[in-house]
Amino acid sequence: MTTFVDRVELHVAAGNGGHGCASVHREKFKPLGGPDGGNGGRGGDVILTVDQSVTTLLDYHHSPHRKATNGKPGEGGNRSGKDGQDLVLPVPDGTVVLDRAGNVLADLVGHGTSYIAAQGGRGGLGNAALASARRKAPGFALLGEPGELRDVVLELKTVADVALVGYPSAGKSSLISVLSAAKPKIADYPFTTLVPNLGVVTAGSTVYTIADVPGLIPGASRGKGLGLEFLRHVERCSVLVHVLDTATLESDRDPVSDLDVIEEELRQYGGLDNRPRIVVLNKIDVPDGKDLAEMVRPDLEERGYRVFEVSAVAHRGLKELSYGLAELVSAARAARPKQEATRIVIRPKAVDDAGFTVTREDEGLFRVRGEKPERWVRQTDFNNDEAVGYLADRLNRLGVEEELLRAGARGGDGVAIGPEENAVVFDWEPSVTAGAEMLGRRGEDHRFEGTRPAAQRRRDRQAERDEAEQEFDGFEPF
Repeated sequence: MTTFVDRVELHVAAGNGGHGCASVHREKFKPLGGPDGGNGGRGGDVILTVDQSVTTLLDYHHSPHRKATNGKPGEGGNRSGKDGQDLVLPVPDGTVVLDRAGNVLADLVGHGTSYIAAQGGRGGLGNAALASARRKAPGFALLGEPGELRDVVLELKTVADVALVGYPSAGKSSLISVLSAAKPKIADYPFTTLVPNLGVVTAGSTVYTIADVPGLIPGASRGKGLGLEFLRHVERCSVLVHVLDTATLESDRDPVSDLDVIEEELRQYGGLDNRPRIVVLNKIDVPDGKDLAEMVRPDLEERGYRVFEVSAVAHRGLKELSYGLAELVSAARAARPKQEATRIVIRPKAVDDAGFTVTREDEGLFRVRGEKPERWVRQTDFNNDEAVGYLADRLNRLGVEEELLRAGARGGDGVAIGPEENAVVFDWEPSVTAGAEMLGRRGEDHRFEGTRPAAQRRRDRQAERDEAEQEFDGFEPF
């Protein structure tokens, strides 16, 4: 049964914004109460947050689909809808967020670090917020904006100061168990360690973490064995420790050749050339192991490696090793640039930035792209003619019609607002900015084209009175 997962694909969906409410205040003796529709609530965000108590991505392996709650719709009486609740997903320290193409979206290191994986949709405005001197009693409201849907990949890279690397059964798990309080599984067969193990070591005044990475074999950087899955856990470590087996029973292996193989795999994986390295010759408690360690040590020191001879079983050479690692870790920490307070960068909008673009794609088809036009289209109820007229006015004020004319658009050409997979397409006329198949002349909409019933009844009654008066005027008494 899987107990450790360090890579998972997560499907997240933010909450939809609540729809605005179209309502008119109704109260006795107040016939002109005015619009009182409230705004819709904001949809909840999906937020990834580093939690030190979480060490694996196992929960998301079993439940990869996560969704935040939707915002509530607005109500009459100027009552706004409730905002959707944000969905906070705890992730381990060192989690990297990527898209499906492998581009890094966020590197979450440090307790409390967060990243909004999916943005909740905006709530729609109610007709009370849409009222103006020109449109005193709007008969429509804006729809809530859909929440963002995203597929992200989470990769866990262990945050540790020291990484133990080497062949399977080289004694890495035994070494971390005696250097720290970690209790990894220890056995005499290859690939006993299937997951990275972390331990905390105290050497004098220095406290550092050490990671036991599953055994590497030739071809690990190309996916052979377990190497490719766990080489990423070496990336964040400041110091690399080659644990070499001096008592191996395989005749075709020796510490020097093992070191060359592991170094080649690290080189092919890339990004680890600048890490300080030391060599640990393990299992010197075995007579043949002690002799072999003394034989290969001069060769390793000639290559520039600092060599320690230890025995995890007999607890020999551990103190010198722990203090030697503490020295390297302290030097690496001192060499790191000091963290500066996060600066707020303000990037003002360019003076000539219209907020949208108009491009000509095919013969007679123009595409409008921009954050505002696309959001306005998503929030428009195209079953309501007045709402479509309001959209036309907004697009006109933004300058979309002028830009279409400048781009060479003529009456009857197709205009698409939004991306190709989810666009609103209509036949454009120069006097209309959007929804040409629904709109009449600018400033009008279909529901006001005919005479209102109450006004018509008044005109009919007045016509009846006029007709009766004319008949009375033509009456001659005897």
